[in-house]
Amino acid sequence: MTDAFSFHLLARDGEARRGEISTPRGAIRTPAFMPVGTGGTVKAMYLDQVRALGSDIILGNTYHLMLRPGAERVARLGGLHEFARWPYPILTDSGGFQVMSLSALRKITEKGVTFRSHVDGQVFDMSPERSIEIQGLLDSDIQMQLDECVALPADEKEIARAMELSLRWAERCKTAFGDQPGKAMFGIVQGGDDLKLRERSASALAAMDLKGYAVGGLAVGEPQGVMLEVLAATCPALPSDKPRYLMGVGTPDDILRSVERGVDMFDCVMPTRAGRHGLAFTRRGKINLKNARHAEDPRPLDEESDCPATRDYSRAYLHHLVKSGEALGGMLLTWNNLAYYQGLMADIRAAIEAGRFAERAGEIREEWMRGDVPAL
Repeated sequence: MTDAFSFHLLARDGEARRGEISTPRGAIRTPAFMPVGTGGTVKAMYLDQVRALGSDIILGNTYHLMLRPGAERVARLGGLHEFARWPYPILTDSGGFQVMSLSALRKITEKGVTFRSHVDGQVFDMSPERSIEIQGLLDSDIQMQLDECVALPADEKEIARAMELSLRWAERCKTAFGDQPGKAMFGIVQGGDDLKLRERSASALAAMDLKGYAVGGLAVGEPQGVMLEVLAATCPALPSDKPRYLMGVGTPDDILRSVERGVDMFDCVMPTRAGRHGLAFTRRGKINLKNARHAEDPRPLDEESDCPATRDYSRAYLHHLVKSGEALGGMLLTWNNLAYYQGLMADIRAAIEAGRFAERAGEIREEWMRGDVPAL
């Protein structure tokens, strides 16, 4: 444990980085996957399960928690760590993406964003200063700047306008954040699919000397190749001694390929959302438990797994739960999926330390390609 926020690189293998973020609430081993706890809960999971699977940090959402139950209420109840009974690090996003994607009515000005809640239609103002204030009330350990995320494809002038606005908002967020010992504020690189705008954003944020940097505005429907091209141009423009966070990504293959390009942190709703919809991630690839081939299959998803949900329940039972709409089906498959994701991250970290990341990534992909066991 430490009183300061810091990042240490422990090993490199090509561009892949093995590191550790130190915070007063615990260490974060990188590359790290952060389960998404949007409203103060990782859906369908107990947080002690999440921790036991190897999660060092979870993500909370400023927009959703601001609407329900309210940031001031969470603060009165001891902050998000106490409220949710998660004493370890928490990262909160700024709420900007949800304002853009969920709000039925929004207006963006230099001052900030005015939007109408998707819950009850109430009108809210979200400025860079208010976003940081809310994240402070939640008492998160890593806070994100407010930014404007433009959906792709978009006009170059619109992408440039949003990127420049996000840079000005980053300066305001930095001022509002001030000096908070043991905590960090990360800037967010924007610029759509324009590599020059991405490099301009990354360089300007790096000059602000923040404690970490994120790449935003990706994994929003663009081809994987575009995302990887942006990362290849952006990561070298960011300080090598600060953590790099790719927001909203992604599939296991996205994670492997992004680590290859120097990314340290990830979050995505995919493993939890997929679990609630009958889809399992395994070392053999994705398995759809809705498929009738599993209806009388007594085998588990993976007999070699350490996760009880993966090892101890038959495919036939999981298929029954999913087809019947039983809540336990989503719980077990989410458990399996987060176990797989955290196991993948541990595998990646060990491979980087051993200097064989590229070789191990190839082995993992080969196993995915071989596919699931044959049907009975």
